[in-house]
Amino acid sequence: MTAADALSAAVDALTAAGCETPRLDAELLIADALGVSRADLAMDPELPVSGRAARLIGERVRRRVAREPVAYILGVKGFRRLMLRVDGRVLIPRPETELLVEVALELPAGSRVHDVGTGSGAVALALIDERPDLVVTASDASASAVEVARANGLDAVVHRSLPAGEYDMVVANLPYVREDEWEGLAPEIRLWEPREALVGGVDGLDAIRSLIAQAPVGLRLALEHAPAQTEAIRELLRSPRVHSDLAGLPRVTVGDPRV
Repeated sequence: MTAADALSAAVDALTAAGCETPRLDAELLIADALGVSRADLAMDPELPVSGRAARLIGERVRRRVAREPVAYILGVKGFRRLMLRVDGRVLIPRPETELLVEVALELPAGSRVHDVGTGSGAVALALIDERPDLVVTASDASASAVEVARANGLDAVVHRSLPAGEYDMVVANLPYVREDEWEGLAPEIRLWEPREALVGGVDGLDAIRSLIAQAPVGLRLALEHAPAQTEAIRELLRSPRVHSDLAGLPRVTVGDPRV
């Protein structure tokens, strides 16, 4: 078997399974199994596939056919300049969450930032990587998520919601999916990612309201949310400022808790 043979078979299987990006998924799974880059696959389609590699590719394709996310299969996901360990205990970091990082990067030198609902530690670790002058801590209500964040090298993380302390900004990607949206989500999300990290009650804002209620007056909050929740979030904050993601959709709102 050659890499081209494996790729062709994998693309066919993933296409039949309804995967949105079958060729990209197949290339990622096969390249990693062979220990080469995607560019190597393109340049050398006749690359031989050993029996061991073929079995690994077959196992990975079967998992992807069951709609398990590629990031969980490979055990890693890129986020900004980092490669993070991820598994079913945490959400897969998404591009729109980078906006939380961008907002916090604007803080003055030496600012204290706390990342609530850190999950894999993506936001906190990106800030530590790009702004070592910041004092960055994190927390998560899930003890399992804290384990993953620590495995990614985030030592300043605790199993809590919002720990007591003085911060210049709290950033948060909390659950904000509405209950009635759950069944309509893609299988990759609904079948594999932790529901408790996604669903935020009837209107999706339960966790966000809880955080705002805990936050002291004057604390700057940066909250990720769905575009349709923008006005509701604005009503919960004083002097809200809305930031749009790369698609031009309102995604992060910054403001102080209302008294």
